[in-house]
Amino acid sequence: MHEQTALIHDPKAAPMDINTMQPPVYHASTIIFDSTKALFNRHWTDRYDYSYGTHGTPTTYLLADQIARLEGGQHCLLTPSGLSAISLVNTALLTTGDEVWIPDNAYSPNLAHLQQLQSSYGISIKIYQPQDIDSFMPSKACKLLWLEAAGSITLEFPNLPAFIHKAHQHGAWVALDNTWGAAVAFCPFAIDTLAVDISVHALTKYPSGGGDVLMGSIVSRDNKLHQRLLQTHSVLGLSVSGDDCARIYRSLPSLQLRYQQQSATAQQLMHWLKNQPQFSQVLHPANPDSAGHDAWQKLCPNGLSSGLVSVVFDKRYRWADVCRFCDALRLFQLGFSWGGATSLVMLYDIKKIRSLPQTHLQGDYVVRFSVGLEHIDDLTADIAAALLVLNYDEKAAQP
Repeated sequence: MHEQTALIHDPKAAPMDINTMQPPVYHASTIIFDSTKALFNRHWTDRYDYSYGTHGTPTTYLLADQIARLEGGQHCLLTPSGLSAISLVNTALLTTGDEVWIPDNAYSPNLAHLQQLQSSYGISIKIYQPQDIDSFMPSKACKLLWLEAAGSITLEFPNLPAFIHKAHQHGAWVALDNTWGAAVAFCPFAIDTLAVDISVHALTKYPSGGGDVLMGSIVSRDNKLHQRLLQTHSVLGLSVSGDDCARIYRSLPSLQLRYQQQSATAQQLMHWLKNQPQFSQVLHPANPDSAGHDAWQKLCPNGLSSGLVSVVFDKRYRWADVCRFCDALRLFQLGFSWGGATSLVMLYDIKKIRSLPQTHLQGDYVVRFSVGLEHIDDLTADIAAALLVLNYDEKAAQP
């Protein structure tokens, strides 16, 4: 054998059977079949279809099985991001004339994708108030209900069982964005309390834990529904890298510990923020004054609540004041996402991102804190120092 050929077809290949702490990472686009029988005696709907890298490898299937087990489901599809998982659900389940309901506090790119489908295919979008079950009025055309718990940015916690029951009465699928709960705060497939059809999870957040991996998941229990989602997943060519799967798989054993720590710190921060006069409201499901607190208590009796806490600035402050406050923070980094070790902050003008009246909010400007793994004393000191910028401006404005 010529040397050039031997570099491609190694005659002394090392045995592949080895037991290690972490499973091996498979890098594959092309997968080699042992025979024509193996080639033709397979189908893309097989649970483990080793035919091409986009369908899956042992690395991707291993992570998918772990995520399905974590969420309490049977089937899991991995996608390149949380948003791609959401978009896949919309694309697979909705067609011309179908009605879809989405909460007013939903992750805004979800609504943007639905509006694109509305423009192209004529679906009907309905927006409901997540704290009002009567605002969800499905017609015979309703095919899909989206839920978020807690809601994006303002963290309202809806009465999930009531919405699920009403949607199922009308024959609609129920999809939950479970990124906040991360399958740790509550189980999205608990038979007696919550039985969604689909749980979508941005693995970018808590499962990754490092803020360096983009990935999403779609978990379901019904095989027929899974096959429908799988077909769309296949024809769209959605795939994830083995290296990224290995990073998330490595982080899963510490997921519950990290979530519990960030939840505890966020609740400590919540109590501290309630004593700061610059804020008219502190938004967090564990806060008895927040919308949906009772629903959160019933669904999350373990008291877990993610690491997110938001504040509404007092009406005396302008948008420029809120910007100065965020610019003055040092430990809280200005950036999207959450769930990693580094604390983050983001600011919003609620009037620009909500469709329905926000009568429960005592102001327009909201800042969301994402608590990382820093010590609570350092985080409160960082916010206190940044608030001095506002105090200074107030004194300067006095005659």
